Amino acid sequence: MGFGLIIASRRDQRSTREAARLAAVERKVDAVMKHLGIEEPAPSEDPDVVAHLVKGEFIQAIKVYRERTGAGLAEAKDAVEQIAHRRGLRK
Repeated sequence: MGFGLIIASRRDQRSTREAARLAAVERKVDAVMKHLGIEEPAPSEDPDVVAHLVKGEFIQAIKVYRERTGAGLAEAKDAVEQIAHRRGLRK
């Protein structure tokens, strides 16, 4: 049983390190894009996200957006707000 815990612990550590490395790479790419004046293209509007917005289910729309894009909470919230604003569904 102890051996299984050690393996699980090492997997968690490796996963945490990989996530940290990925986050660092993303920050660097963002910095380079900003320096070069390159904007990330706007994501297409997922029909399920829009359907939730039409029903007034803002939180569910964010959840679906995150599942589909892998975006973090703040990024997904901003993107969903922009979609809602473009469609006149939210002030």
